[in-house]
Amino acid sequence: MAMTLNDFQQLSTRTIPASTPSGMANYALGLVCEGGEVGDHIKKHVYHGHPLNRESVLDELGDAFHYLSGLAYMVGYSLEDVAAYNLAKLSRRYPKGFNQEASINREL
Repeated sequence: MAMTLNDFQQLSTRTIPASTPSGMANYALGLVCEGGEVGDHIKKHVYHGHPLNRESVLDELGDAFHYLSGLAYMVGYSLEDVAAYNLAKLSRRYPKGFNQEASINREL
């Protein structure tokens, strides 16, 4: 079943807290923590020699995506808004694609 970003966000909102400072903090911290868990799986694979557990990475990415979706919703953005904004920003910064020189001299 094909799902748009906004479809996911709509379905995901059933479990998010109210758009209060506390609810936003919960989701911002959840996003950071889940991102850290993704990083920990990659760290263990790259630096500790563990086999990459792709299913665990997928699980943590899904959790991070849920928190990203909820936080965007709480501050008034759809996931498609976030994605379009980010692609436009990257296009301005790296009009010919990423390279080291473009990164050093990039537009802020």
